[in-house]
Amino acid sequence: MYSKDEASQLKQAFWTTFGQYISPQLSAEGLKVNWVNYKTGIKYLYFRMEAGKRSAAIAIEIAHPDPGMQELFFEQFLELKNMLHSALNEDWEWQLHEMTEDGKIISRIVRKLHNVSIFNKNDWPALISFFKPRIIALDEFWSDAKYAFDALK
Repeated sequence: MYSKDEASQLKQAFWTTFGQYISPQLSAEGLKVNWVNYKTGIKYLYFRMEAGKRSAAIAIEIAHPDPGMQELFFEQFLELKNMLHSALNEDWEWQLHEMTEDGKIISRIVRKLHNVSIFNKNDWPALISFFKPRIIALDEFWSDAKYAFDALK
């Protein structure tokens, strides 16, 4: 078991390692990107990568405080589902209005990897292999799809 400080340091070390590994990768538009803290350019819309004790996930997260607006964003993603699936080349889980651990309502489109731990350095290659192609695919999708969300800004 790790202390809170040790756990924080291990997480930071993983994300630093991942960031260094993926940093040479340019965006679909040929630009440098902070992949770990990807900016969609739309308030309340995030591409999130999370890793914990037992699993990892990558998600498109809609965190607008108004559930009606969340639903509009979600419906827009549904309109683009074929385009998203084509970029990702796999099925993701679609969750409308889910409660987070801290009591917020969010909507997400998510892909999970089970039986991995950010605290086990032997799992880091699997985590990197999970995150890298998916964040790049999300960027490729977003380079075309972002214009469909202009009216929701």
